[in-house]
Amino acid sequence: MRLSKQSDYTTSNHRIRRAIIVCILMLFSTTAFADALERRQAKRLHDRLAGIPPEESVLDDMEAALMAGNDLDAALIAMDNKAFYNITLKNFAAPWSNRERTLFAPLNDYTATVIGMIRDKTPFNELLSANLVYVGDPVLGLPDYSMTDNDHYQALEDQGIDLKTHLQAVTQTSVTDLPVNATAGVMTTRAAAEAFFVAGTNRAMFRFTLLNHLCNDMEQVKDSSYSPARIRQDVSRSPGGDSRLFLNSCIGCHNGMDPMAQAFAYYNFDETTQRIQYTPGSVQPKYHINADTFKYGYITADDRWDNYWRSGQNALLGWDSNLTGSGSGAKSMGRELANSEAFARCQVKKAFKTVCLRDPGNAADRNQVDITTASFKADNYNMKTAFAEVAVYCMGE
Repeated sequence: MRLSKQSDYTTSNHRIRRAIIVCILMLFSTTAFADALERRQAKRLHDRLAGIPPEESVLDDMEAALMAGNDLDAALIAMDNKAFYNITLKNFAAPWSNRERTLFAPLNDYTATVIGMIRDKTPFNELLSANLVYVGDPVLGLPDYSMTDNDHYQALEDQGIDLKTHLQAVTQTSVTDLPVNATAGVMTTRAAAEAFFVAGTNRAMFRFTLLNHLCNDMEQVKDSSYSPARIRQDVSRSPGGDSRLFLNSCIGCHNGMDPMAQAFAYYNFDETTQRIQYTPGSVQPKYHINADTFKYGYITADDRWDNYWRSGQNALLGWDSNLTGSGSGAKSMGRELANSEAFARCQVKKAFKTVCLRDPGNAADRNQVDITTASFKADNYNMKTAFAEVAVYCMGE
């Protein structure tokens, strides 16, 4: 009997010890799993933001920030890598500088300006209006900035210059012959002029700016309810002899676009000299081509623009009530576009796609876009914060 009791006692002790050991192992296992999770998240953050694997010391710092609950700090550590500027941001901005919307376009003044503004936390709603362009550091011995070629930026790229360190902000008026009132951020860079002011009717500059920076193409803002009074003479009112095509299709785009694109009436890209032209007070001849197509159409007399989209369905683009919705020239029109809710949301959606590697596709994604758009605007349009927030959101995937 005594033997049985002793045996039961021994068995009970063994069970207790085993249970304690299991608990200890589970505790260590859980802690190790948590540590491994945060390290994986740190690596994913770095991979998505910088596009290259992190050094171990950087990974340690990021992991420590995540473990301390400082997720945004971890993202900012990743963005301190020069690859964030030379690779991620270059690929982010390059498609906006050409009609093909390819990221394989060479570095140029448009792309460099986007990179520099993000690096310096320059309010991004100045993107379409600032007297600003970014150039390489003069100590590098690069070709000078030129209004007629891209050699300065090609040299920056060919030499693999660290854009995080060696980009400088200068005024467009200091490196071009544009007057202050004619500067309009990236819209008046040489790259943009070559892509969107060349030939045509300058509608391309408006359409691609809308597409790249408000994430809407003309079909999405099409509304036939606005007045056709400002549609130019080169637009047929009965294409193919059928006026219904104009009334049901053409009018819906041109009635909003033409009054806005009038802001570019004094701009051109001269293919002979390979440079932007600005002719204050003199409307470019391209605005009067094909005048016989409909001679009763609108004749552009100056660079005054009006935003008809402030009413009707396109009021949903969220126009700034502190602006008047009309003005003269590209600078004020760029300010109108870049202070809209659509502009802010578009930048966040593009940043989301860059670091999450997909478009926002579900309710949680859309909620994150809402949150980041609000904080982007509240943080003086700081794109670095926007990148950090969406990267943190996606780091657990």
